[in-house]
Amino acid sequence: MQMPFPISQAPDDRMREAGRLLFAGDTDFVKGVVAMSGLPDADRPEVCFAGRSNVGKSSLINALTGRKGLARASNTPGRTQEINFFTAGDSHYIVDLPGYGFANAPVPVVEKWQRLLRAYLAGRQTLRRAFVLIDARHGAKAVDEEIMSLLDRAAVTFQCVMTKTDKVKKADLDRAMDVTRAALAKHPAAYPEIVMTSSEKGEGIETLRAIIAGID
Repeated sequence: MQMPFPISQAPDDRMREAGRLLFAGDTDFVKGVVAMSGLPDADRPEVCFAGRSNVGKSSLINALTGRKGLARASNTPGRTQEINFFTAGDSHYIVDLPGYGFANAPVPVVEKWQRLLRAYLAGRQTLRRAFVLIDARHGAKAVDEEIMSLLDRAAVTFQCVMTKTDKVKKADLDRAMDVTRAALAKHPAAYPEIVMTSSEKGEGIETLRAIIAGID
């Protein structure tokens, strides 16, 4: 019997090429948004990346786009305070959401971010999928389930992306995957495949590019 939430398989040649072409085009920073009124025109499909602070979100976006400094990485939890929009070729937006699990941010700031996040997820008609990043060293935590529940309520399909897979031993990875699969099983908006990635080693980058290229 197939395991629930299996790992996404490598793309076939056609989809691998589609993913390569998508990210071979211009990938540029569009704008950082702090209010719904500042969102760019909803003129193309978009995917967003969500993850708790320091899960490796900026590094993954940089690896996907092949632009080392496109998304700013920070060691300070809660540093990213905006919804950041990037182009992927001339057909998609890549959206970097504020990190959640704000260790060092004042409560009013956190509340403002959370309101913006809820409004964006519930109200952006061109949002096709969210990628929820989970640290492979730990598996899904309570704070990750909070964002999953938010996506359930917003009826936004989300797909789990495990990060930093090169930094964990197999036995520990297996335990983290068990925890993550158990968490995903509670959420009706969860897409039934998990993507395994390492930004440092390039693992899963072609797969994720192909997935995004196939979303319209």
